[in-house]
Amino acid sequence: MNDGEFVKEIASKDEAFSRWYTDVVKKADLADYTMVKGCMVIKPYGYSLWENMKQCLDDKIKATGHKNAYFPLFIPESLLVREAEHVEGFAPEVAWVTHGGEQKLEERLAVRPTSEAIIGSLYSKWVHSWRDLPILINQWANIVRWEKVTRPFLRTTEFLWQEGHTAHKNEQEAEEETLKILLEVYKEYIEKDLAIPVLVGKKSNNEKFAGAVHTYTLEALMGDGKILQAGTSHNLGQNFARAFDIRFLDENQEEQYAWTTSWGTSTRLVGGIIMVHGDERGLKLPPKVAPIQVVIVPILFDKTKEEVLNKARELERILSDKFRVELDDRDEYTPGWKFNEWEMKGVPVRLEIGPRDMAQNQVMAVRRDKGNKTVVKESELITTLSKWMEDIQNNLYLTAKTRLQENIRFTDNYNDFKDIIEEQKGFIKTYWCGNPECEDSIKKDTKATIRCLAEESDKKGKCIYCGKDSSFPVYFGRAY
Repeated sequence: MNDGEFVKEIASKDEAFSRWYTDVVKKADLADYTMVKGCMVIKPYGYSLWENMKQCLDDKIKATGHKNAYFPLFIPESLLVREAEHVEGFAPEVAWVTHGGEQKLEERLAVRPTSEAIIGSLYSKWVHSWRDLPILINQWANIVRWEKVTRPFLRTTEFLWQEGHTAHKNEQEAEEETLKILLEVYKEYIEKDLAIPVLVGKKSNNEKFAGAVHTYTLEALMGDGKILQAGTSHNLGQNFARAFDIRFLDENQEEQYAWTTSWGTSTRLVGGIIMVHGDERGLKLPPKVAPIQVVIVPILFDKTKEEVLNKARELERILSDKFRVELDDRDEYTPGWKFNEWEMKGVPVRLEIGPRDMAQNQVMAVRRDKGNKTVVKESELITTLSKWMEDIQNNLYLTAKTRLQENIRFTDNYNDFKDIIEEQKGFIKTYWCGNPECEDSIKKDTKATIRCLAEESDKKGKCIYCGKDSSFPVYFGRAY
C-alpha cells in the first residue's frame, strides 16, 4: 500500500457528506456495525474518546453537587404508562421484554428508553419531608430506542448517555436547576471541552420533551449545514410528581407535590465532534478529549534504528507526565502511511524524529489543525506542546464559531425561507406566530423544525408562514 491510499479510502466530505461520515467512523477505528440492526460496537479508540468526554462532563456535574447512582434497565409497563403524554411520546420507540426464558411475564417490561418513570417511582419512596429535598442524582447508562433509520453515534437503537433527575420543593428551584445544567454545565462542556459552539434556547411545545413543562436545548451546526441537538434540560413541573406520587410535607406541615427536572447528553456528541471538526483527511479532535494528544513517529533506517528508537522512547517517557502519548514503532508500515493514519484519527500533534533531528537535538512537529511542520528544540518541547494544546482547542472552537455565525440567516419571506433551507441550509432566524399549525405546515413543506426560540426583543415581526403579527423570534433548521 502506498502512503496516499489510506486517505483515498474515504469519500469526499464536500461531495458525499453522509458517506464521508461513515467512512471516517470506520477508518478512524471509532466504531463498527454488528449483526443487530442499529447497534454498534464502540471500539477501543472510540471508547477512549467517550471516556474522556464522560470524565469532563462528570466532573462538571459533580461540581454542582450532583451524585451518581444507577437505576434498573427494565421498567414495568404499569409504571411507564402513568404519565400519559410521556408514554405517548416514547411508545413508537419502546422495546418490550415479554418472556423470561420460556415463561411469559405477567407484565411486560420496557427496556429503558429514558428513566423518569422508574426514578419517579423510587423518589416517591424516598421523599417525605421538605428536609429530603433537593434530590440531585445523575446516572451513566445505556438506553434503547427502536429507531427506524440509524447511523453510528448519531442515531442508534442502543446508545450510551447520562441522565440527571432531580426533585425540588418549589417551582423556582426546579427552574434554576434546569437553567444551571443548561448554561453552567452543558454549554460550558460542549463549547469549552468539545470546542463546539451552540445556540441555546427553549423548545416549542411541539418539540419539547414528552411530559415536560419546558425543554431547553443546545443546538449545534454540523459540517453539512444540518443541525444536531447536542443536549437538553427539562423542567418537568409537577407532572411526573403527580403521576408517581412524589409528595412531601413542607415547612408548614402542608402536603405538596415535588417539582422535578431531567436532563441528558449522549454518545451522539461523538458524532458531533466528527461532523463539526473533521475534514477531507479524517478527524480533528479537541485536545481536551483526544484519546492520544501526541503521537511520536520515529523515522527509522537500518544503521540508526536502535538509536532513534531509544530517543523516541525517551521522549515518550518525558512527555507522558503531561500528555496522552503514543509511540508508533511499528516496523510493518512506512512513516508516510503512519502520518496518514494518525491524521485520520485526529491526533492533535504528531512528532517526527530521525537521525538528523537527533543530531540537532530537535523534533519535527505537525499540528493536525493546521498541517504545517515546525522544528522544535527538545528543550522547548513541553512548553511548546502545552501552548499548542490550548491553541488547537481554541482554533477548533473559533473556526466552528465563525462557520456557525456565517450560517445564521434572517428572512421574513417564506419563498426565500424554502430556498435557503434547500440550498444553503444552516439556521434560519425568523418570526413565528406561536400557532403549532403553522409550525407543522412548515415542517411538512420543508422538513425544517423550530430548533429553539431566540431571545425575545422589543422588535416585532410577521409570522413567516401565516403573516400574523409575531413576538416569537425563532431558529429553524433541518436536524439529525
